[in-house]
Amino acid sequence: MALAAVPAGVMAAPASPSQASRAAQEIAAFVRSEMRERQIPGLQLAVIQRGKVVLKHNFGLASLQYQVPVTDASLFSINSATKAFAGVAVMQLVQEGKIDLAAPIGQYLAGLPSSWQAVTVTQLLNHTSGLPDVLDQRSGKLVGPQPDDADAAWTAVQALPVEARPGERFRYNQTNYVLLAQLIERQGGQSFTTFIQRRQFDVAGMPHSGFGDAKDVVVGKASSYVLDRGGNGYRNVIEDFPVFMRAGAGINSNASELANWLIALQSGRLLAPASLARLWQPTSLNDGKPAPWALGWPSIGRDAHRAVAGIGGGRSAFYVYPDDDLAVIILSNLAGGQPEQLIDTVAGF
Repeated sequence: MALAAVPAGVMAAPASPSQASRAAQEIAAFVRSEMRERQIPGLQLAVIQRGKVVLKHNFGLASLQYQVPVTDASLFSINSATKAFAGVAVMQLVQEGKIDLAAPIGQYLAGLPSSWQAVTVTQLLNHTSGLPDVLDQRSGKLVGPQPDDADAAWTAVQALPVEARPGERFRYNQTNYVLLAQLIERQGGQSFTTFIQRRQFDVAGMPHSGFGDAKDVVVGKASSYVLDRGGNGYRNVIEDFPVFMRAGAGINSNASELANWLIALQSGRLLAPASLARLWQPTSLNDGKPAPWALGWPSIGRDAHRAVAGIGGGRSAFYVYPDDDLAVIILSNLAGGQPEQLIDTVAGF
């Protein structure tokens, strides 16, 4: 069922119990089929409609090695969908008058290269800063001669030339979120992870969500996999989210707690309605062309059923459809499984 089956801005009538049950069965059949096709071992799904969770479902195995099934308590890495939390954190501080989205980052952070200082907070959030990337996209390692040394990488990236003028073009970039973490820490008066814990996890009701990677002991964490070359079997993914980069990746959560977070966000418990609207407002390049991100959230541009998203690692995603009062969360343990490609269809049901 295509998402476009409902005209833009038109809310579907509330489903009867029999219709809801049939939709749940059809969604489960669709997800199981896609899991087989994509070879996804384990997956969690949640659907939020009109501020309430109307569907939750667990599929498959959280651990292939130990044959542990996915349960409500299973935690999944959300990888770069963590950036959506960083966007909310910035807007919380904007709302308090502690950050100006249009201000240059040099106004808040001392000691940056002169060529970095004019980049605005918005340009960091929407990846139009033009700054060099602290993470080598080809190797997946930190830049510099010591790929495991965070301090050396941060020194090395500041010596690299900028790649474009601020606002000139979009390029997904981890340096942006290292700077945003520093901004949140300075203006929020506490570490980034503590800020997220106190101002978002605790408020929304996310007692089991937190930060961590393969070096950390995370109770209930689903194993992470990638398909071997040729798709003939699996390999373990060793997740590495350095602490200084955790505004860009590193949250572990489950569909139920992410649903609590999205409900808290849309009900005004994390941000005022005007701040939320600004968070999800599409942004533009210097020439007026649309940029693909809002503030920490990819913006899914199209004529009908606009959406904003959190997408991470090709394995976990959530879409919010603000005009339809709907949201869909799909978390999986297969890097490259691309569950975000399933969300519009689930929403269509």
